[in-house]
Amino acid sequence: MTRSPAAPGGTLVLDSEGLAKAVLRDRTVTTWLALARTDDLRVITSAATLVEVVHPRINRPALEWMLSRIVVEPATEAIARHAAALLADVGLHGHKYAIDAMLSATALASPGPATILTSGPEDLTALCGGRATVIKI
Repeated sequence: MTRSPAAPGGTLVLDSEGLAKAVLRDRTVTTWLALARTDDLRVITSAATLVEVVHPRINRPALEWMLSRIVVEPATEAIARHAAALLADVGLHGHKYAIDAMLSATALASPGPATILTSGPEDLTALCGGRATVIKI
């Protein structure tokens, strides 16, 4: 893996797939987490992401361990309003893209630069409008 485009002091953001792969100790995500530690990046996810990642087959102890190692940012009214504005800016509807919008708003509110690990970069790239680096995992 090449060196991360994320700069020291920034934020690494995990979407539901990034968090799920972290729980599974996926090699790519584990490498990103090690780089984040080395570069002193804050590692976060949105509380809204937990809705997507928690399901009956997930290893709950492994999930809880991973969540204890990252920051789960709350889904506040300010974040929700920002998410709604991001959706409106790109003409997407909250019914389908609400959690992506919440994650994007959380990333953009975090200390920059923000780097988002995701399996679906198109929507997050549109929502963030170039204000965050979006990496497909």
